[in-house]
Amino acid sequence: MPVDVHLPTVLRSQAGGARTVSVEGATIGQVLHTLVETYPGLAGQVLTDEGTLHRFVNVYLNDDDVRYLNSLDTPVGESDEISILPAVAGGAD
Repeated sequence: MPVDVHLPTVLRSQAGGARTVSVEGATIGQVLHTLVETYPGLAGQVLTDEGTLHRFVNVYLNDDDVRYLNSLDTPVGESDEISILPAVAGGAD
């Protein structure tokens, strides 16, 4: 079943400029692995070489951070939406 994945501006060039792509998968992990197989330029930016979620990327299933769910094992449904956002860090003293 295809699931919509929303990409941030910084990653869109790796997906032909698309804001949203439709990707097959029953879990977050399957969706992300299919995403990087389809768009190889996203590989090092979304998943590590070991296949885990990159620590500088946040992935949301609807409005929930998948790290607080079942991470890559989180199941997805047909009406779910996945958003990939770059992590923001830093600040001033």
